[in-house]
Amino acid sequence: MAKTRKQDEEALIVCHLDELLKNADMTLTELSKRVDVSVVNLSLLKNGHAKAIRFTTLRAICHALECDVGDLLTVYRS
Repeated sequence: MAKTRKQDEEALIVCHLDELLKNADMTLTELSKRVDVSVVNLSLLKNGHAKAIRFTTLRAICHALECDVGDLLTVYRS
């Protein structure tokens, strides 16, 4: 059964960038340089305020942190 837009909006996506940075012993500034994304945009993602992320950015972050998308993002459905 297809989900409605309202059901999709009720799902919570949590970003684990802070933990992954800590595990990689990397700063947000260093990640920014490696993936060519501004510190401000990475900070929005890290703090759960980003509204979207490009697949190219997601791929670059996962490559730099040697992780998978599922390590970076978790979806919680209500």
